[in-house]
Amino acid sequence: MSRQFVTEAVMMAIYGQLLVPSSQVEYIVPYTTVMELYELRDSDEPLMNRADDDRHVKGKISELIAYFEEPLNAKKINRCLTVPWAKSSGILLGTQAQITIINSVDNAAYGELFDPIETELLLVSEREKAPILTDQFELIQRIIEGGVHVQVYDIDDFDFAMEEETFRSSH
Repeated sequence: MSRQFVTEAVMMAIYGQLLVPSSQVEYIVPYTTVMELYELRDSDEPLMNRADDDRHVKGKISELIAYFEEPLNAKKINRCLTVPWAKSSGILLGTQAQITIINSVDNAAYGELFDPIETELLLVSEREKAPILTDQFELIQRIIEGGVHVQVYDIDDFDFAMEEETFRSSH
């Protein structure tokens, strides 16, 4: 069985290790975070602290956009965009990883505590019963402090999260 995580599309560009996991994994990604890739690519604002890292990540974002725009992948994505909460069929990212795009809808369920993309991550996590994978420590803190009933992992704990699920499903 494939391990599932809810995350943002940009995480695939920033953290290359997500594309080569030790076992099968499915990343459930809100469509709005795919659209955010275009904004991040075209922005003059740096994503990373070091200029060479920033160029590298923006290059990876461009590669991911191009991959999503390939005819078969674009068709899978566009098919899910006609119905709220519809999911695309899996888009392969190497031999062990795949992305499923979900047409999530921000319904402001979490008010002022979370921005629209964070709200979508929370709603998808609740709906899909899958933990959130993020590099945003402040988001993790707000989830815990807000008593939101979702599981969340820091991206630095990705290997642990993969092992934990394997342990859980085998016992």
